[in-house]
Amino acid sequence: MQTPKFLNVQGSTFHQELKRRVNNYFTESHKAATGNFGLYFKAVLLWSCYIALYVHLVFYTPPIWMAIIECFFMGGLTAAIGFNVMHDGGHGSFSPSKFWNKIAAFSVNALGASAIMWNNKHNIIHHTYTNIDGVDDDIEIKPMLRMCPSQKKLFIHRFQHIYVWFLYTLLLIIWVFATDYTKYFRKKVGAVAIKKMSTFEHFAFWIAKAGYAFMMIVLPIYLLGFVHWLIGFLIIAMVAGFVLSIVFQLAHTVEQTAFPTPSADINRIENEWAIHQIQTTANFATKNKLLSWLVGGLNFQIEHHLFPKVSHVHYPAISKIIKQTCAEYGINYIEFPKMRHAIASHASHLKRMGRA
Repeated sequence: MQTPKFLNVQGSTFHQELKRRVNNYFTESHKAATGNFGLYFKAVLLWSCYIALYVHLVFYTPPIWMAIIECFFMGGLTAAIGFNVMHDGGHGSFSPSKFWNKIAAFSVNALGASAIMWNNKHNIIHHTYTNIDGVDDDIEIKPMLRMCPSQKKLFIHRFQHIYVWFLYTLLLIIWVFATDYTKYFRKKVGAVAIKKMSTFEHFAFWIAKAGYAFMMIVLPIYLLGFVHWLIGFLIIAMVAGFVLSIVFQLAHTVEQTAFPTPSADINRIENEWAIHQIQTTANFATKNKLLSWLVGGLNFQIEHHLFPKVSHVHYPAISKIIKQTCAEYGINYIEFPKMRHAIASHASHLKRMGRA
């Protein structure tokens, strides 16, 4: 599939001015755009808690009630590591060191997903062609969900705002055991071909999958038994899947975000890339410091999409610059004051898509 192009608006200075102001912020504050000690401490803390819970659950067999609670926490930690460590590493913003960025990015392999497939799906396609039907794989959840007006509407979609919450719990399971393999064998993310994988990347893909299968399936079944493993694994995976889904969907599939379609004749989006990112993206609960800490700043999605190579620890500061610049240029900056408001808007959007 040929991906669409973005319009180069002659005389538009918005993106250049935005970059100039953000670059000035880092120059004047003498800060690096990558992570800081706080991020590194958080990464070590999250991984330490995850490993400690795994060891306690698998090798020390706590009472059932305690094991269930620990599995819930482990599911939350799975999502938190993805948000805070893997995500920044994948974008090269975790550390000034390419080595540590690679380590952070490939940490997702220990959580079951493929860093190679994630890079193609998220960094290359989603961040370029956000909310464009047929290209952005994040809104391709057919036939169960209709996420945008250009997708075909089925009768079952009338109820999607009701059953969607259960579907979200299955995200990690489907991701780890199905979609990664589909992308690998089809050599495509949706309709977009991925670049040819090197021998090392093929090797890394299979080693990561085999390692996860051994640590999260084979060894726990051997030590704990199939039923205990199944219950624990489903709790971990479903909690992680639900949290991951909610955070990512609130960023793009709410009532005010746009779903542009390329012009049929020249396959072009009638907007410049930076404005497209703002129109297809929303922030939520940016004043909630605890939430921002837990979700790795992904409630500042506008900042992340405009400056993906800037670590999330800087989003609160640069959000003021971006919001002011948008106001000066007359560009709508979509933001929900509370997370519950964004969730309600997401549910309303799904309801409208199912019945419109």
